Amino acid sequence: MTFIGNNAASNSHESLRNPYLPFPMRVERTFVETSDRMLKSFDLAFVDKVDEAAFRFRPGQFCEVSLFGKGEAPLGIASSPTEKPLLKFTVNRAGVVTRALHHLEEGDEVGIRGPLGNSYPVDRFQGKNVVIIGGGFAFTTLRSLVVFMLDHENRKKFKEITVIYGARAPGLLLYKEELAQWEKREDVNLYVTVDKGDEGWNGREGFVPTVVEEVGPSSENAYAVICGPPIMIKFTFPKLADLAFPRERIYTALERRMKCGMGKCGRCNIGPLYVCKDGPVFSYAQLEELPKDY
Repeated sequence: MTFIGNNAASNSHESLRNPYLPFPMRVERTFVETSDRMLKSFDLAFVDKVDEAAFRFRPGQFCEVSLFGKGEAPLGIASSPTEKPLLKFTVNRAGVVTRALHHLEEGDEVGIRGPLGNSYPVDRFQGKNVVIIGGGFAFTTLRSLVVFMLDHENRKKFKEITVIYGARAPGLLLYKEELAQWEKREDVNLYVTVDKGDEGWNGREGFVPTVVEEVGPSSENAYAVICGPPIMIKFTFPKLADLAFPRERIYTALERRMKCGMGKCGRCNIGPLYVCKDGPVFSYAQLEELPKDY
């Protein structure tokens, strides 16, 4: 399957000036992440070196990924800026576009618009302890953040890093090989949990909010980042409040129905804000000022 658009590789640098035009990327590697085969990762390479040189992003941002004749879908960037030149996206098979993406093979091309949205405030995290809390599919951009902070050039900029990550079952955990690598490191505290283990599971069982309470990360000189299903986020916020995390030091990335990615179509608005343009990253303090429909 080959991406066909208005901008061939020879003039794809025009897309960097026009955010509405996608530029082409080639599938370098695919990997099925979960036992139910609903989540699949793609490593993409830039077709045009001009696009590759110009593309800059930060953990937490997203792109619109498109297929000719199918449409486009907003996907968080799962790779870290330290892993250039490839971009990683992990796709949940849920609709027309994402189902089509799951049929891609190595060598196929897709269109990319981005990077879009804001990012995790990594500059504010420097010199601080960072607690990262993820659940299920939403661990994608958190992977970007963790890999960025653990990079050998960046690790010294951050103090203690704690990662709490959970899924419904062992087979639904993402990035299992990397989790195993992080578990061996002495410069990161990793807690992986599942709602219910299977016969081969020897790890922790329990819901993410409960594990946060059990681990009890200190709020002193610390920031927290949460991404996961809305119900997980809802019950994790109070746990962090009990641990004395200030609301302005708790961040989350919202998943809300987006279409254009530019704040023009109005489908992702919450009060006066648009998730795709003003977010997707918000502090808990910001969310407290918005209508409770997120």
